[in-house]
Amino acid sequence: MAKTVKQKSTGPLIPGSSYSLAAENRVVLGRKVKQLRRKGILPANITGKHIDSISVQLRLDEFNKVFSGAGETGLVSLELEGKLHPVLIHEIHWDPVYGIPLHADFLEVNLSEKVVATVPIEIIGESPAVQAEEGVLVQQMHEVEVEALPAELPEKIEVDISGLAAVDDAVKVGDLKVDRSKVEVKEEDPERIVVSIAAPAKEEVIEEAPAAEGEVGEGEKVEGETPAEGGEETKEGVEEKSEEE
Repeated sequence: MAKTVKQKSTGPLIPGSSYSLAAENRVVLGRKVKQLRRKGILPANITGKHIDSISVQLRLDEFNKVFSGAGETGLVSLELEGKLHPVLIHEIHWDPVYGIPLHADFLEVNLSEKVVATVPIEIIGESPAVQAEEGVLVQQMHEVEVEALPAELPEKIEVDISGLAAVDDAVKVGDLKVDRSKVEVKEEDPERIVVSIAAPAKEEVIEEAPAAEGEVGEGEKVEGETPAEGGEETKEGVEEKSEEE
């Protein structure tokens, strides 16, 4: 599946990659990495099945540009000391307040070995049933796990809903449009619903039943009863209170 390049890469590329980043070895570790973040530098690590973890750093603004296009499935050419590392952006630790990356983990991959990754599902098109207000769209899956060679991982899987014209129409896992000769969808149930059309919720009208004969309606006075005036308590109530105190 072709990659959509949102940010033009200026560095060298590994075959099958559309994105490049330049990194440097990092000597600042632990809590001292706050000094790097203040300078717009992102601390990161390169990990992999066949390598020891490498501490690196790179420009935060360049990382954000590449991540906006590559996501977690786009193959990135990470240059470190003149060597290119084929990596996936494996995990990001986010600042909970400002929503910016605090740390990134790059997973170095073997281009000839398949990897498993989670791919987002993107809804495209318009449903005739929704347009006619005859149903509402319910998306039950927002991502799906797939297996493929690193250079053939789809960045997203598009689901066209223009064929959903009636209530109960649905797109299932078995309907997902991927090149099955290159990409294996790991979801075991092909009948699992990705997105469907449900009937609109009906507004419930609750009618208040009239009071039966002999029953006291709200706000009505019962003959023979005298309510306490000015919020005065009954004698029994005062005595009970005194005993408690």
